[in-house]
Formats: sequence, C-alpha cells, structure tokens
Amino acid sequence: MLITAIDMIARETTLFAAIWFLVGGIDDLLVDLIYGVRRIRLRLVGREAWPHPASVALDPVPPGRIAVFVAAWDESQVIGRMLRAALHRFDHAEYAIYVGTYPNDPATIAAVAEVAQTDPRVRLVIGGKAGPTTKADCLNTLWRALLRDETAEGFAALGVVLHDAEDIVHPLELKVFAHWLPHCATVQLPVMPLPHPRSRFVAGHYCDEFAEAHAKTLVVRQALGAGLPLAGVGCAIRRDMLGTIADARGGSPFDATSLTEDYELGLTIHAMGGKAMLARVPESPGGRPVAVRAYFPDTLKASTRQKARWLTGIALAGWDRTGWHARAHLGDHWMRMRDRRATLALPVLAIAYCTLLLWSVSLSVHGLVGSPPPALDPLVHALLWANFALLLWRLAVRAAFVHRAYGWREACWSAPRVLVGNYIALFAARRAIGLYTRMLFGAAPRWDKTAHQFPDLPEQVAG
Repeated sequence: MLITAIDMIARETTLFAAIWFLVGGIDDLLVDLIYGVRRIRLRLVGREAWPHPASVALDPVPPGRIAVFVAAWDESQVIGRMLRAALHRFDHAEYAIYVGTYPNDPATIAAVAEVAQTDPRVRLVIGGKAGPTTKADCLNTLWRALLRDETAEGFAALGVVLHDAEDIVHPLELKVFAHWLPHCATVQLPVMPLPHPRSRFVAGHYCDEFAEAHAKTLVVRQALGAGLPLAGVGCAIRRDMLGTIADARGGSPFDATSLTEDYELGLTIHAMGGKAMLARVPESPGGRPVAVRAYFPDTLKASTRQKARWLTGIALAGWDRTGWHARAHLGDHWMRMRDRRATLALPVLAIAYCTLLLWSVSLSVHGLVGSPPPALDPLVHALLWANFALLLWRLAVRAAFVHRAYGWREACWSAPRVLVGNYIALFAARRAIGLYTRMLFGAAPRWDKTAHQFPDLPEQVAG
C-alpha cells in the first residue's frame, strides 16, 4: 500500500507540475516571438533601434544640471572608489553627485567627505534619522538637498540619475540621458553584472538573468506600451516628473515604505502618462551598449537575501501596493502578471523537485521488490515532451543573449547556472514569505542590503 501511495502521489504531482510548466513555457515563448518580430521589422526597414553617441553628440546639449543620487548605508569599503571612478569617467559638462548617508555611519561619512573635499561636484548629505531606514527614504533626503541647492544657486536640474555605491558608471551615460530626457519622462540604461572571478555560478547567474531581461524582456514591455520598471541604477528621471510625483505624495517622490521603490516608480510614471524608454545605445556603430556594470552578490547567503527583498517588494507587497493598470491595458496586465508569477512558479518548482524525489524512491522500491514501475498516461508523456522542448528552447534563447553580452564561454555556463538560480529562488521565497508576513503584522520595512564590492582597477573594465 505504501508503494501504491507513492506511485499515485508521483503521478499526480507530475501532472500538476507539467501543466503549469507548460503554461510558463508558453508565456515565455510569446515574449520570444514578440521580440523576434520586432527585430525582423527593424531589419526590414534597415535601421537600428538607437543612434550611437557619436551622432547624439552632434545635437546641442539641453541646459540643466544632472543630479546623480547615490544612497549609501555602510558603504565605506566601496563609496570612495566609486566616486573617484565616476568623477574620472563621466564625460559631461554639468553634473553633481549627491551621496546620502546616515548620522550613525561615520565611516561612510568620512569616505565621502574625503572625496568631496577635493571635488565640489560631490555633495555629502547626512540625513536626520539613524540608519538604516529604506533606500527610498535616503533618496528623499537627497531630493530635499537638491531642492535647497536649486534655490540657493538659482539653477534647475534637467533630471535625476540613480546609482548604487558599487556601480561602475559608463563615461557616456550622462550624455545619453541629456539627449533623451527632453523627450522622455524616464530613461533606463541596460545593467550588465560583472562576471565574478571567484563566483562563476552564484554571481554568474545574474549575468544570465540581466542579459536576457535588459536585452529582450524590457524591450518587449516597451513595444507593448506596458509600464517599464526601473532598475534603481543607470536610470534617469526628468526633474519635472519627479516634482509632479513629489507634489502628489506630500513632497517626497520616493515611497519610503517600499522595498523596491525603483520598480514602483517606473509603474507610477507610466500610470501618470510619462513616456519611459529603455535606451540600448551602442557606444559606437555596432558596438556594445552604454550600460552600468557592477559586481552582484557572490555567495548563496547574500544572493538569497537580495532575491528575497526583490520578491517581497515586487511579487508580494508590490502586488498589494501597485495592483493593476487602471485601464484595460492587456499588455501592461500581462507584464505585471509576469512580474508576480513567482508566487505560483516557485511552489510549482518546489513540487517538481519533490516529484523527482518521489520517482526516485518509487523506481528504487520497485527495483528492490521486482515489480514493474508505474506507467504514465499518454497525455502526461505528451506534456513532458512539450515541456522538454520548451526547456531546450529556453536554454538556447538565454545562451544566445548571454553570448551577445559576454561571449561564448559565459554562454556555455548559462545552462547549468539555471539550477543555481532555481536553488536561490526557492530559499529566497521562504525568506520573502517571512518578510512579507512581518510586514502584514505591522513591521516597518528596513534596508536589507548586502555587502558590496568594487573592482580594484575600474578603468580596466570596458565601458
């Protein structure tokens, strides 16, 4: 009877997982098809999606300073090098870097002050609250500092650029922002994680995910006219749009109660009718895109914490906070559902791994007692073969985008790194449920950040 029960559970869980894997596979396939059609259309009309900066530079630069916001809590190990690298790399005439710190973080304050003493373009801003609060709360402190400077110095900023303390900025990014902000409410550059020399699998799986997301998925969102979530780094928001949002929120454009203020800000701008743009601008004709690069978490623990915060802020608490588009915008509803499908995909993934374990036990026991293993229904066989074909397609598509961004070696590693990504996602889901439950019972959101790294020689990092 025990063997019969194991066989029955294995069959039922196989059917359940197979059906939902098929739904997810078709969902991904539709995104691939839309992207493919868009690429073919551009090829047929004989033009690229974006002009390269050499042609952008021919246009007059719009007046107005660009303010770069960097929220920093416990970043003394990286913030000084990040600021020096940014000052050395930025190729733009008028900008200032505002760094938000906390009064109970003297090491970070000292690191920023050391750079600010040698270059007036760096503005040290110390908030009034002890940290950590949330990143959005720190960004609101920087916003108020910008307003004070505008009043005191008599200028109007063109836009605000968001960066993190570990980012390697691109020399041309401010020129790209200055060119496109007069035409768009917000502009997002691609984010390209750096391959970590000591973490091929954990840090490497971020390379795979961002290579596909910022070269395909966000492109499809833009083509559908859906809201474009911001990545929190390498994104610029026009000053008047931030001012409008601030007026609607009592003076603070960033929602201090949000764990993923960047994601929500992009959807808010879309809901207010602002035009958003993913700008995959090549450095030169046929060259790599102007992009932000950084090291991402290189340990399982750090990656799990980061993914848990993303999952909580987007798929759990974010669902409560942002809901659905007010109008019947099918494209936007579809993309928001994809953002939140982790709430279903992760339980299905967990059941699928349990199913593999059950089948292993079943086959082992049947082998020991000499009985024939259970047979699967032909429909289940068909579902499994369909899922296998979709899996091969998914791995091939991801490898193609990773090859385009990082070369063939990283593309070869992208398939086994899927298993690492699944493992991290499962443990992140468990942590996210705990975080979300505490929030439901009134716990204040906190900046659950991870330790950051910065390359020793950023000038050796291309772009």
